[in-house]
Amino acid sequence: MKRIMLLMLLVALTVLSACAKSGKETTDGHGGHGDSAPASSAGAEADKTKAVWKLSSETPQAKSDTKVSIAIQDDKGAAVEKFDISHEKKMHLIVVSDDLSYFNHIHPEYKEKGRFEIDTQFPAPGGYKLFADYVPTGGSAVTKSERITVGGTKPAPAPIVPDKDLTRSVAGKQVTLTIDHLMAGMQANLTFRIVEEKTKQPITDLQPYLGAVGHVVILSADAEQYLHVHPTEEKAKGPDAKFMTTFPKSGIYKIWGQFQHNGQVFTVPFVVQVP
Repeated sequence: MKRIMLLMLLVALTVLSACAKSGKETTDGHGGHGDSAPASSAGAEADKTKAVWKLSSETPQAKSDTKVSIAIQDDKGAAVEKFDISHEKKMHLIVVSDDLSYFNHIHPEYKEKGRFEIDTQFPAPGGYKLFADYVPTGGSAVTKSERITVGGTKPAPAPIVPDKDLTRSVAGKQVTLTIDHLMAGMQANLTFRIVEEKTKQPITDLQPYLGAVGHVVILSADAEQYLHVHPTEEKAKGPDAKFMTTFPKSGIYKIWGQFQHNGQVFTVPFVVQVP
C-alpha cells in the first residue's frame, strides 16, 4: 500500500512540474516617449507602409516655392487612407540640411487617398533629408525619409561640433539643457530649463505647442539615427520641460527643442557627443 501511495505521489509531482514548465509568462511594457530607429523605419508598421515622394521640380531651387507630395501606400501599393491624429496633426514633416545647420518642422495637408502636400522653400543649395512621421489607423508610429538635392552652388558645410556649454539664448529666452546618463543604449533624461534672458526669472507660463509643453527632434551627424521625442509631462508650463529617450549609438547628435511662449514658437539647438 505504501508503495502504491508513493508511486501516486511521484506521478502527481511530475504532472505539476510539467504544467509549471509549460506555462507562458506575459509582460505588459510601456513604450518610451519618442521613436528611435534608422530614418526609414520606426516600428513594425514601417514594414507595411511605404512613402512615395514627389517634388514639383526634379531639381528644386533655393528660396523658391517647392511642392512636396507624400503618398502613403500599403505593401501592395494601395493607398492608406486613414491616419490617427498625433499631437494635433496627421503628419509631421521634419526637414534638415546635410550639415544639420537648417531645421524645419512643418505639417503637410492631407488631401485624399493617402496623399499629403505642402509648399515650402529650401534656404540654400545642397542636400537635405526629409522625415515624415505618421500613424496609420490601427498601426504604430512610422517614420519614412527621403534625401533630395537643391540646385545651385553648394555653400561650404558648417562643421557639426559638440557644444562646450549647453546654454543658449533665443527669442529673449535663456535655455539650459541638462542630460543625465549620457551614454549610448542607456535611458537618458533631458531637461530644458527656460528663463527670461535679461532677468533670469523662471518662465512658468509656457503655452502648449502641438498639444504638449514642447517637442524634441534628435538626429545623428550622419542623419541616420532619428528620434522624435515627446515630453514626459505634457501639461507642464515651465520653467522645466522634461523628456526621456535613448541614444541608439555613440557619436555626435544635434538636438532641437521647440517650445511656445506668448504665442511665439521658438527653436533651440544643441550639439552633444554621446559616448
